Amino acid sequence: MTPRVSVVTPFYNTAPYLAGCIESVLAQSHGDFEYVLVDNHSTDGGGEIAARYAARDRRLRVVSPPSFVGQVPNYNFALGQIAPDTRYVKLVQADDAIFPRCLTEMVALAQAHPTIALVSAYRLFGTELQPGGLSHTRTFFTGKDACRVVLKDGIYLFGSSTTVMFRADCVRTRTPFFIEGRLFEDAEVCFDLLAEHDFGFVHQILSYTRTDNDSLWAGMRAYDGWLLARRNQVAQYGRRFLTDEEFADVWRKRDRQYRSFLAQAWLEGRDDGFWKFHRLGLATVGDALDRGQLVRDTARAALGYALSPSRLGAVLRRRLRRSSTPGR
Repeated sequence: MTPRVSVVTPFYNTAPYLAGCIESVLAQSHGDFEYVLVDNHSTDGGGEIAARYAARDRRLRVVSPPSFVGQVPNYNFALGQIAPDTRYVKLVQADDAIFPRCLTEMVALAQAHPTIALVSAYRLFGTELQPGGLSHTRTFFTGKDACRVVLKDGIYLFGSSTTVMFRADCVRTRTPFFIEGRLFEDAEVCFDLLAEHDFGFVHQILSYTRTDNDSLWAGMRAYDGWLLARRNQVAQYGRRFLTDEEFADVWRKRDRQYRSFLAQAWLEGRDDGFWKFHRLGLATVGDALDRGQLVRDTARAALGYALSPSRLGAVLRRRLRRSSTPGR
């Protein structure tokens, strides 16, 4: 019997992309799924778009939280709406899309290994294929091994919420599914699940992540959030999945890279929003910006730039551009 899947799309004011997202789900080769569209009280006509599709296809239903909530609470509300008989859960973010064999291939791998709680695959991140560096022969990982690949080898297996599929019983028993008030809650849930369950990876491109829109991650990219995320993942999960020696080595590299990045950011005159973002991110793992360390790192970076006039000129030009940007 074909396992039933709950596909869930929470949305708020994503009307320009919503129809494309819905069409990508309706084009799935896996036929047995429900599709829950969760309208967070959109004001751009997105609710009407969803309602039109639901009127034509009984697999779709549209629901809304009682009142407007933030993005992560809306995701948690959406996951609470899945039917009780589904075996797997696939989030598809409203400005993204999945390719026709996404559900078929992910379900097949999960069914072949019942201990898998989380399945991922290659994605198109704009025009870029991610992740890179993974052996094509590996489709099944213990949870610990998958986390070691991410932390030690630097191969981010989890993509975004659109990239992965979860086993439904894991979704139902974790409340809230995404921890609210975090910056990288989608990664944290993957690490948490893989502490007790296994992981599967399909070697096909099964999803598309849009990069040209105004999303939360687009804002994080502007502040180079990926470096912070990589550092935080090691701080938060490194001791759980790595040996003491591995942790010390990986932590030294990640923290040094991040501190060097902050020193360059100071030299470039990054704005208050940048520093607020990084202070909040560090606080989620119990850390803080060390001003004394930042001064020392910046002094070393400045000395390095002074020995390379072309690099120094590039930094000063970036600082000048930032200082002349309207609204700073």
